[in-house]
Amino acid sequence: MLHLRVIAPSDRSSAVVELLAADPGVTHLVVLPGAARQPAGDYVTCDVVRESADNVLRELQDLGVETHGAIAADDVELTLSEAADRAAEEAPGHGEDAVVWDEIAAKTGEQTVLTGTFLALIVVATMIAGIGVLLDQPILIVGAMVVGPEFGPLAALCVALLRRQPPVIGRSVQALTVGFLTAMVATVLSTWALTAAGLVSREMLLDERPLTDFIWRPDALSWVVGLLAGVAGMLSLTSKKSGSLVGVLISVTTVPAAANVAVATAYGVWPEAAGSALQLVINLAAIVLAGLLTLVVQLCWWRHVARRAAHAVPRQRADGGPSPVSAGRRPPRDAG
Repeated sequence: MLHLRVIAPSDRSSAVVELLAADPGVTHLVVLPGAARQPAGDYVTCDVVRESADNVLRELQDLGVETHGAIAADDVELTLSEAADRAAEEAPGHGEDAVVWDEIAAKTGEQTVLTGTFLALIVVATMIAGIGVLLDQPILIVGAMVVGPEFGPLAALCVALLRRQPPVIGRSVQALTVGFLTAMVATVLSTWALTAAGLVSREMLLDERPLTDFIWRPDALSWVVGLLAGVAGMLSLTSKKSGSLVGVLISVTTVPAAANVAVATAYGVWPEAAGSALQLVINLAAIVLAGLLTLVVQLCWWRHVARRAAHAVPRQRADGGPSPVSAGRRPPRDAG
């Protein structure tokens, strides 16, 4: 469930209240006329179940509330209310499966900014993976996968492609490109420094490494794993299953592949560098493709749910009056 805080301009306040009151997934509606000062207007709050949230937010934007007022939403961790239980029962679909497109866009949009923290994390992750490659240590490889922040821009790229947002696409590609190039250059330099210190050597890269050689030997399964990871990652993002996202980060060899490119380049082992680069490209492309397809399927599914709800026969309230069912609600607009 989401808690909405709306500042509605006085000339749109009645329409906003009517919209919220008519939606079966909205409850705990409170209206404070004239309470808002900046921007000026009526202050309206309510709780809305996640399966209705996307439609409600879209309709509020259609009324111009976003332009002339304000809309804010927060997650509600605990609600003890029979009214909330009724709202969840009446709203079509299931909250665990619901996608709130504006929430996803806002969450992933933050991941496209090329910050110092992002660069530091991807550099550290790649350097850890570089050492793991030389030592043939899967534990270090897994640790590097978890530290790597690259899934944020990848998810943002998927959402931006679906919503047709060229600026976000550009920022996502920039973050990934600059991030990986910076990390690989730093790993080349760190490899040279460790070699000069006598801690690692070229022979370690050329030795048999049965536990980590998959990183630079891509095959058909690399594509399959990347696709599956893209699906799981996007589902974990849209359904707020952060535990699943950790599993996705561990399953895909993006950062380790970049590290192997850097280490092999540092030692001039070009066939291995080329194989690692191909592994990196395969995984990035598979994640984006699978993530985008997952979002398309979710969009189509919720359109289907909305159409079924729109044609449902109005149920009766306990007092005998007609329920404000979704017969009066519009199906969600295209995610773009």
